[in-house]
Amino acid sequence: MHISVEPRDEYAILHLRGEFDTFYVTPLQQEIDALAKAGIVRVVLNLRLVRYINSTALGALAKIRKQLEGKGGKVVVSRPSPFARDMMVKVGLDRVLGIYDSDEAASEAVTQGLAPTGRPAAAPSEDQVATVLFSPVDVSRIDHFLPEAAGHAKIGKEKTPAAWSGAGRMSSIDVHGLRFTWNGGSTGLTAFAMGQFLALGTEWRLKFRLPMMAKGYREVVASITEIEERPEGLKVGTTFKQMDNATRDEIQGYVKDLAYLKDELKRATD
Repeated sequence: MHISVEPRDEYAILHLRGEFDTFYVTPLQQEIDALAKAGIVRVVLNLRLVRYINSTALGALAKIRKQLEGKGGKVVVSRPSPFARDMMVKVGLDRVLGIYDSDEAASEAVTQGLAPTGRPAAAPSEDQVATVLFSPVDVSRIDHFLPEAAGHAKIGKEKTPAAWSGAGRMSSIDVHGLRFTWNGGSTGLTAFAMGQFLALGTEWRLKFRLPMMAKGYREVVASITEIEERPEGLKVGTTFKQMDNATRDEIQGYVKDLAYLKDELKRATD
């Protein structure tokens, strides 16, 4: 990651570019310390070109906020990339750091002490949120519940249900399983029919990403252990049945990172 400092009369704008991970926490802290030593304790962090940010970096932002406010200053975020904004919202950092859609609005806030008023940025794409893709191990379920959506693929002289996958939103995960919500997508199924389609005890192939962890989807086989009907769809709980060691290690790391972030955020707001 590259950090450039743009000094102004009463504050400074720090432009961050690249991947903001653990390695770059110290260089950023050094820049903040140097500014504070020079009497500049009001800072705008421009994250427009930050492609990736991990838990340690998010925790560092919480620490910087507490440090500068302890000196009578302030720090806000300007123009975060969709990924950076999504991560800040997921851990609740947006509730303690003002987020603005322009350097001008951020500069006004940091110099005049205004409350956060930035408008939400465009919603992140499906590739940037905690999406869970799921498909049944028993593909005959597709033909039974979604005959119009499934179609058929011909293998030799026989026809089999074509591949299908649904897309839900992950709500929680640990090494034992994950939970997600599903609104039915374009299937046209009622919540009751969706519950029958997934069904307690059935096995599903799940593909998901772990924010702040390795890029790309991870794949597991899980069984459905909880189904709760809601007006907008289903809340689904699963238990992992098949998972490689690398995926297990990444999930453990992700859970540990979230616990660390919650602790840092609590420290920063106490």
